[in-house]
Amino acid sequence: MTIPRRSLRAAGTLAAATVVGLTGTVLSAGPAAAHTPTWAVTCTEVSLDLTAYNGNVTNQVTVTVDGKDILPTETFGREFHKKLELPKHDKELTVHLVVKAGDDDNFSRDETKPAPVCEGTTPSPAPSEAAPSQAPSPEAPVGSATPSEAASESAPAAASPSPSSPDLAETGSSSATPIIGGAAVAVLLAGGGIMWSVRKRRTAQH
Repeated sequence: MTIPRRSLRAAGTLAAATVVGLTGTVLSAGPAAAHTPTWAVTCTEVSLDLTAYNGNVTNQVTVTVDGKDILPTETFGREFHKKLELPKHDKELTVHLVVKAGDDDNFSRDETKPAPVCEGTTPSPAPSEAAPSQAPSPEAPVGSATPSEAASESAPAAASPSPSSPDLAETGSSSATPIIGGAAVAVLLAGGGIMWSVRKRRTAQH
């Protein structure tokens, strides 16, 4: 049995086309399945290494720290490499990474990592701690002056009864008062008796 050459050529062409089609499919699916979003956070920086993405579509990456952008939304193709410096901080920060794959949302990433405080960084003191130490100083003189003023005002009041005590002793009932009264009565009686005897003699002479 003889097979025509045209049939052999047609079969070979079809096989070659099938191989090329399968190879293209594998190659096109390979990058999509190999998305590698690698990133690291230290106390000073954020390192981004996004590799094996589909370069035929538009991919996006955004990085925020405590809600503030340190990398506004940027587009990239097959790869993206960058280091971002963190602001100085004395407490732990929260770093948020968002990667949107343009070919499939299954390869997108939404992750957070903490940024620790660097060693040797001391927290800043709160401004309200120094306030209480200055408050008692103006109140101390006010309290010490009050008792002295009260004592100075009460001193004359305590000394006032002393001059009046001799007067009260002299104006009270004395032992000489009945004697003086009795002498006055005796003088009156003696005068009355003398007057009566004089009148009686005059009457007898007439």
